Amino acid sequence: MTVSSENCVSSQSSLTRLAPLEAVLFDIDGTLCDSDPLHYYAFREMLLEIGFNEGVPITEEFFIETVAGKHNDDIASVLFPGDLERGLKFVDDKEAMFRRLAAEQVRPLNGLDKVRKWIENHGLKRAAVTNAPRANAELMISILGLSDFFDAVIIGGECERAKPHPDPYLKGLEALKASKDHTFVFEDSVSGIKAGVAAGMPVIGIATRNPENLLMEAKPAFLIKDYEDPKLWAALEELDKAGAFSLNY
Repeated sequence: MTVSSENCVSSQSSLTRLAPLEAVLFDIDGTLCDSDPLHYYAFREMLLEIGFNEGVPITEEFFIETVAGKHNDDIASVLFPGDLERGLKFVDDKEAMFRRLAAEQVRPLNGLDKVRKWIENHGLKRAAVTNAPRANAELMISILGLSDFFDAVIIGGECERAKPHPDPYLKGLEALKASKDHTFVFEDSVSGIKAGVAAGMPVIGIATRNPENLLMEAKPAFLIKDYEDPKLWAALEELDKAGAFSLNY
């Protein structure tokens, strides 16, 4: 997927205004790791088993529009209108299948270790904020070796409202005792970007799987391909030059 440079002209200014930087918030699926293909596979196979869509496999476009980044309660309502109980049981079973797949196949997004070290070296607070069930979140964080990295893990389903509402990100700020004026977010979905923006923070969109034009409609500060993207490091270097860090360490 190509991430066009014109989307990123304001990247540096949109981060330097956060000085002194206090915290960074991360989504998990598609942001820490490219896990959406596993979710897509699990949904596709399990929906096929029950004859959903008259036995026609769901497309990746359907997955992006209906599933990616959304909370399971909302997914259940869309897939099984009028039978929420069945829908919730289905998504629970699907998550169990996902965890079996993830245990063998989840890998970190390119450059994740590099950005992790940058955050640690600058003494920044950090939290994971996700619509995934807690069992999924904790499994992926553990597989990626990040259990000791995050100061907090916020689950959308444990908030009053999940993403795209701002509640999970506001709870993340509260858990870290950080200000929205000194924090930015990494997100890969339309739902997640909308949540971060609604919480008052600049969001760096990661074009892992979701179409760039859809991500831009959610108004991220800018888009990157992954954590190796030169646009990200130009923005972080600008923060370094500005000395834009609070003394959290």
